[in-house]
Amino acid sequence: MFGLFSKEKKDSLNKGLEKSKENFFTKLGKAIVGKSTVDNDVLDNLEEILISSDVGVDTTLKIIERIQLRVSKDKYLGTTELDRILKEEIASLLSESNTSTLTDFEIPSDKKPYVIMVVGVNGVGKTTTIGKLSAQFSKKGKKVLLGAADTFRAAAVDQLKLWGQRVGIPVVSRGMNTDPSAVAFDAVRQGVDESADVIIIDTAGRLHTKVNLMQELLKIKRVMQKVVPDAPHEVLLVLDGSTGQNAMIQAREFTKATDVTALAITKLDGTAKGGVVIGISDEFKIPVKYIGVGEKVDDLQVFDKTEFVDSLFSKVES
Repeated sequence: MFGLFSKEKKDSLNKGLEKSKENFFTKLGKAIVGKSTVDNDVLDNLEEILISSDVGVDTTLKIIERIQLRVSKDKYLGTTELDRILKEEIASLLSESNTSTLTDFEIPSDKKPYVIMVVGVNGVGKTTTIGKLSAQFSKKGKKVLLGAADTFRAAAVDQLKLWGQRVGIPVVSRGMNTDPSAVAFDAVRQGVDESADVIIIDTAGRLHTKVNLMQELLKIKRVMQKVVPDAPHEVLLVLDGSTGQNAMIQAREFTKATDVTALAITKLDGTAKGGVVIGISDEFKIPVKYIGVGEKVDDLQVFDKTEFVDSLFSKVES
């Protein structure tokens, strides 16, 4: 019934998106009350709802345009069909913009060690995401090593060490106020020496000095490449979904500073604006690889666009 997506994961996803669903469908219900057809008023209200759900203006306009096309094509479109059509158009949009084919916590078999550099501002759940991600890789039988290269905050180094202890994964650290690239170099070299399958490097995220950030990330890349020539194989940007448009702004800044190849969107269980996933996926055309829908280790999930849209609309269909 659930294929690779277990019932537990589905329940967790449903629960994590509860606030977003309630917010969205309460507003949608009010927008179509007393209406039998999808007219301009309904579309205007829908546009407002999507924007207030942090789908983003450009993405919202795309969705509205697609629905308008269907209305003009079908001539008569009842409001009872609106949720189904909306679901289909959002799913179609995610399919176009999200090219990740990941079905579980997999890594390419031809990259060993597989080096992931994790970026993101303080407070978005970056270190927690690394801890949960490393635990999931470990559960899949992978040998994992962490590098504490966010050396400008003692809390970041200590937090990563705590996660390492919690999930039984070694952490390479030089402590606070040390050269981040030196930590990254040590971690990658140790990972190669110990035949690690995955090496995850935490990095600092100080957007107020974008030029310095860019130089720092380039330096980290250069020193890692002295050991593994094509490292990092993945640059994972962690964004806090509960910050809505701030997450969009951070994504814009980080994609200017470095070549982001994948996204993790956290804290979706704490927001009524889960639409941010749709907007970010559409705007940046970078695969949303992971989403955080709760506190537990297993609440970091591989993003499945079909299951995400299904859960987002499940309240209507239940």
